[in-house]
Amino acid sequence: MTGSGRVLVVVEQLRRAVPGGIGTTALGLLDGLRRVGSDASDRVELYASRPRHGPDPLRTLGYPVVTVPVPGPVLTRAWARGRLPAPRHVSVVHAVSLAFPPPRSAALVVQVNDLLWRALPEAFPPRGRRWHEGALARAIALADRLVVPAPAVAAELVAAGAHPSVIRVVPYGCDHLAPPDRDAATHVLARFGVRGPFLLSVGTLEPRKNLRRIIGAYRSIRDALPAPWPLVLVGPQGWDEQIAATEDVVLVGRVEPPVLTALYDMARLLVYAPLMEGYGLPPLEAMSRGTPVVASPLPSTGTAAYDVDPDDQDAIATALLTVSCDEEVRSALSERGRVHSASLTWAATARSMAAIWDEDELGSRPVSGGSGLGRRTDRRTGRRPVGQGRGQAGPSAGAQPSKPSPGQRGDGESGACAC
Repeated sequence: MTGSGRVLVVVEQLRRAVPGGIGTTALGLLDGLRRVGSDASDRVELYASRPRHGPDPLRTLGYPVVTVPVPGPVLTRAWARGRLPAPRHVSVVHAVSLAFPPPRSAALVVQVNDLLWRALPEAFPPRGRRWHEGALARAIALADRLVVPAPAVAAELVAAGAHPSVIRVVPYGCDHLAPPDRDAATHVLARFGVRGPFLLSVGTLEPRKNLRRIIGAYRSIRDALPAPWPLVLVGPQGWDEQIAATEDVVLVGRVEPPVLTALYDMARLLVYAPLMEGYGLPPLEAMSRGTPVVASPLPSTGTAAYDVDPDDQDAIATALLTVSCDEEVRSALSERGRVHSASLTWAATARSMAAIWDEDELGSRPVSGGSGLGRRTDRRTGRRPVGQGRGQAGPSAGAQPSKPSPGQRGDGESGACAC
């Protein structure tokens, strides 16, 4: 692959009412490509369904936009059935999620952010699990490269049947927050009766985020705080999670990006303790603002958070009290978080993605046989041995991380509302 071919970045996620963490990674990647320079960004076109109404917001992102004149749900169902393939003029199709078109003769790069529906099936609706399972099978069968944010996700992909040689580990950046609007944030908080210090949680309200246990932990230590500081929950309503707003648990909902940044600045801490996470953007966002973080062990946080067992409500409670009140602990977490988050930039992510697009053998991928060792096939001609298709691959070798850019760490979800 050379650096001159057109790259179609599939951003159907940005058409959703709640783009979530995947939407944030898409916007971060596009911003990083602009920072890297024209050699990368000038090759990119965006691809999605038609806008639902009015001017197309994708056209404000500074890239050419190719749209398919059908509604988003129809388009993703067609892709799942192998219909409505990508335009012929592109050399690479890069999907920011598991929703992607048939690539025709183009090389296909798919970001796999997590496989959480397999590890926590009870935390996902049945329809969502079925869709993700089918989409994952398509990605494993068709993609020339599978890009993941953390080594743990790479290992899960290999266990699911992906060939290790097609996997690349590219950590996500976190330098995407908007400048803070403290006045607007103060106004939002005042609407809900919050006029002093508070604890903050950011993310979609859904079972996987472990909010009931977090709320129970908070309530067990609330009377021990210097004052009855409330717990402020920021994020859209997800599925099957009904959290009641009370005097001490404040449901703010979605907020604008400048307000979110200011809330990070104003909070005593961020608590983010999901049962499981593929990466975890909100803790990095908080760290970038110097806010101490209490979190489950996450791929994104390194050693910069106060780690807790998400299944242990007492441990979460102890962490909330300590990080709320112990100034020495708070200062250490704040400094570690700033240093750690500064190492994770979208420009570094973009450089790594562009390097994947330019890999010499991107158009050829391993095709597994019964032994799982695989043989290579050329995507341009489609030639491969008779009777041998793209199927499951052997789990013997480790995933290959992409070569880090200068200043990028090798070890390693949120926008208006990170989740």
